[in-house]
Amino acid sequence: MKKILFVVAIAVLSVIQVKAQTEPGPVEKKLMDSLCVAISKIDLSKISTKEEANTAFMNCFATYSYMLLDVANERGVEASDTEAMHKIGLAIGMNLVRQKCTPFVKLAALMGGSANKTDVEGSTQGTVKRIENKGFNYIVVTDASGNEKSFLWLRQFAGSEKFAGLPATYINKKVRVKWQNMEVYLPQAKGYYNVKEITGVEML
Repeated sequence: MKKILFVVAIAVLSVIQVKAQTEPGPVEKKLMDSLCVAISKIDLSKISTKEEANTAFMNCFATYSYMLLDVANERGVEASDTEAMHKIGLAIGMNLVRQKCTPFVKLAALMGGSANKTDVEGSTQGTVKRIENKGFNYIVVTDASGNEKSFLWLRQFAGSEKFAGLPATYINKKVRVKWQNMEVYLPQAKGYYNVKEITGVEML
């Protein structure tokens, strides 16, 4: 079963290369809906490597692996038929895109190692710890787990006027920071690094 799961999961990730479209049956649709909900619960802000993205997806897929046999039966194929199961995986991936499962598309891009960093967006809720100046301002927020998260204040964003005047007055205030990932070159580190650019700050 593990081999079948791996074959189908890999096929799902090959969706970008597939042009054929297959309408899902009721059982397959149920599996797709379950996968989309599970993937939407993944915190993409904590995924920084292709390996982490693959692991996150495989964990989601493994949770619903028991449904694969039902999907195979629905399509009239033997679960031992590797090629047929591969095609099922391709169909699942394609239909996840067709049904506009955005979390899957973003995670698949990360798994492929070719994600456009600015396509990955999210939000973090917490308390403003401090504002650092490292050439650009960074708003540092402590989340519910007590972990510090740093967000780049690169350009004007919704709510930026509140921080432009007296930013220190917002220390210890609860906020929700909306952000998008972007890859930047840091001369002092002599390399490219992934940072979270602020797109909006909401006071709570």
